[in-house]
Amino acid sequence: MTSSPRRSGVLLHPTSLPGPHGSGDFGPAAYHFIDWLVAAGQRAWQVLPLTPLGPGNSPYASVAAFAGSPLLVALEPLVDKGWLAPIDSAETASLPASRIDFGRVLPFRMTRLREAAAAFRQRGDAADQAAFAAFCDAEASWLDDYALFMALDAQYRERDVHCWTAWDAGHAQHDAAALAAARTLLAAEIFFWRFVQWCFFSQWRALKRYANERGVEVVGDLPIFVAHHSADCWAHRNLFLLDAAGEPQVVAGVPPDYFSATGQRWGNPLYDWAAMQRDGFAWWIARMRHELARADCVRVDHFRGFAAYWEIPASCPTAIDGRWVPAPGAALFAALRRALGEVPVIAEDLGVITPDVEALRDDCGFPGMKVLQFAFGGDATHAFLPHNYAASCVVYTGTHDNDTTAGWYATASARERRYAEQYLQASGPQLPQAMIRAACSSVAQLAVYPMQDVLALGSEHRMNTPGMLDCWAWRFRWDDVGAQPARDLARLAATYGRAPIALLEG
Repeated sequence: MTSSPRRSGVLLHPTSLPGPHGSGDFGPAAYHFIDWLVAAGQRAWQVLPLTPLGPGNSPYASVAAFAGSPLLVALEPLVDKGWLAPIDSAETASLPASRIDFGRVLPFRMTRLREAAAAFRQRGDAADQAAFAAFCDAEASWLDDYALFMALDAQYRERDVHCWTAWDAGHAQHDAAALAAARTLLAAEIFFWRFVQWCFFSQWRALKRYANERGVEVVGDLPIFVAHHSADCWAHRNLFLLDAAGEPQVVAGVPPDYFSATGQRWGNPLYDWAAMQRDGFAWWIARMRHELARADCVRVDHFRGFAAYWEIPASCPTAIDGRWVPAPGAALFAALRRALGEVPVIAEDLGVITPDVEALRDDCGFPGMKVLQFAFGGDATHAFLPHNYAASCVVYTGTHDNDTTAGWYATASARERRYAEQYLQASGPQLPQAMIRAACSSVAQLAVYPMQDVLALGSEHRMNTPGMLDCWAWRFRWDDVGAQPARDLARLAATYGRAPIALLEG
């Protein structure tokens, strides 16, 4: 990314988009958002992981690292194809427009996807059937395991079994004969999950192409770890630190930090890095190749875990009793470069950052992150203050884990508020816009603003609070936006060389 032009963009997960079906998706509102970004002089759209949701509706604890979220499949194209009956507005009238009611939206959408899959199987035309078959062949290396995993999972959940380690031995242990029998017995369910993935990737590729053709790059998000109850862990258990029954004896997390006095116990299984290194990091190469096919650049979450990771005994209820264990990040990224060329990565280097993490980031040539909300707790030497930046970084007003800037300002210490007001020469309702201006005017090659900050929204619009439930549900409505935010962003971007100067005349 070091040769990329100065540019700016907006952080918004597609589920937060407007739309008639209870959550944002790849439908018309996503195309309208890209048009809005163009009008606002923005050249990047940063999303959260596009993978299926995990516990707590988090996109960071997915059941599959390679799959796409069924929640993001737009229903309008399925209606247009004749695979789904038009959806009466009365069916969705009770779904909130400014928040995702996951308990109602997920069953509603999955029912519609099943109806579409059944119709496609019965009367899909020859061209679509051929496209579906070609997709299944091209993606078989991960799709076959994923579809079988989901089909088995659905079967076992009817028996109130919620983890693959409690499945019948043949299924849990990947016995070839047991899985062959399951593929025959569950053929219809396997077809459904393949169909949903075909819809997801067909729609996403069209949407990404629309963005790229208009000068907007997509910045993806790659979580470092995967969930224990996932197709990846089930199908590749030899690559994880598991006991004979498949259970993790140590799990991932981070030590106490800004977000939590007891740290964060994520609970993900940890990689057997020695096993991964023996096969040339094949799984990671496949994963990164796949991710770069659905994004132009990838923010790698918890980058410090590639230098050393926090290992927590699975028996510990918090992250306090963990320890740092070295990881072979240099060897991994060298293998990725040999296989894929230079990989366009943003290193999420927040939290407990030590010299070895900085050395790995710099040796790889990856830009790190600066978060302005963290900049005002020290003095003028703080690394997150814009006058201390090098160009090879990406600046954010805040991330998906932060409060909104308006919310942060309302709850910050008196000293932080005073310093921010002096530094930004703004206070009160003007502060979020001043924070965006500081990011935009900095030397950072890329400046990113959460949509909530663009709209100067308060804490009630926060996307996620680490360690808390009932997150990831925020949505906006176009009525909340109006014309002014796009004008303001366009003028800032043009003023500071992140968009054509002609936008100043608009």
